[in-house]
Amino acid sequence: MRSEKGYRHWGHDISPADTPFEAGLGFAVSLKKSSDFIGRKALERQKETGLNRRLVHFLMDHPDPILLHDEPVFRNGELVGMTTSGSFGYSLGRSVGMGYINMPEGADKAWFEEASYDIELSGERFAARASVRPFFDPANERVKC
Repeated sequence: MRSEKGYRHWGHDISPADTPFEAGLGFAVSLKKSSDFIGRKALERQKETGLNRRLVHFLMDHPDPILLHDEPVFRNGELVGMTTSGSFGYSLGRSVGMGYINMPEGADKAWFEEASYDIELSGERFAARASVRPFFDPANERVKC
């Protein structure tokens, strides 16, 4: 359920090369506090200038293709990124994954979700949906029951 819930995997979905904002984990960083930390200036700069890439959740349209990682992601026919992880989502009945995609400055949730996505597996492209929130339990309520 890690992929279905959108839990990041260290080394695949997040690494020292990714910022919390790019990984969709900005809630874990407080720039309001006066305390300094390693990378604070870079995060403040990124908050001012905006993101140029973002970790996105993918859900395959068809149940047969199985995502693993490092599959090319196409948005409206243009290569925009790669998957970082994936697996079959038994609660969703199809493969789910995450990956970073390049985006224009000022892109909002609609920019991600109102496009046509394809993910290439073994030289064949398969349709997928993209979301900035996980497809299973996006409000994270089930853990709290």
